[in-house]
Amino acid sequence: MRTIFVQVKCALGRAYATAEQAIESIEEASEVYSTSGEFDLIMKFHLADDVDIGRFVTSRVQTLDGVRETFTLIAFKAFA
Repeated sequence: MRTIFVQVKCALGRAYATAEQAIESIEEASEVYSTSGEFDLIMKFHLADDVDIGRFVTSRVQTLDGVRETFTLIAFKAFA
């Protein structure tokens, strides 16, 4: 299992609707937060090892209504 974080810039006024759509339609989404700064949302996904990260982001995240831009971070190790 791999963890990725995707920061999302949304169209004006679309952040909450985009967040709700992500939680409802992407089963791999574990958490979605609104954020301040350059990006509107940060989404956390847990992906199976055989999932192509680039394809997942472009076909599942970037196609959500209201998404204008994404920035993907791949997590390597969790420190608890």
